[in-house]
Amino acid sequence: MNTSEIKKLIISSLNANADTVEISGKLEEVGVTYNFSHNFGDKVLNKLFSAGLAINREVEFVKYMNFAFYRVALTGVAAIVVLLISIFLMQGSISLNSLLGLSDNYDESIVCLLTGN
Repeated sequence: MNTSEIKKLIISSLNANADTVEISGKLEEVGVTYNFSHNFGDKVLNKLFSAGLAINREVEFVKYMNFAFYRVALTGVAAIVVLLISIFLMQGSISLNSLLGLSDNYDESIVCLLTGN
């Protein structure tokens, strides 16, 4: 039996209707054997379960980050709304001058206030 026939047997063993006992018997007759180390199954299972835990931790991290972001974002929006309401109550309107904290000053006096001259 050449390598292409062995490959066909191995691929045909993946079919759900295939008789795996018969296929493994044919492979053993040809001389194909499966020699695994002593703890091979345990090592494979440990790798599979550790990958699942890493994915689970990543999903939990993203979930908690979204939760924290929404809490911070909602708090920030609430603070902005409270600030706008306080400016409106103190100045009577929400304009650029009221947002900057400026009252009825002339432009020259603003420059003097900012530069100290």
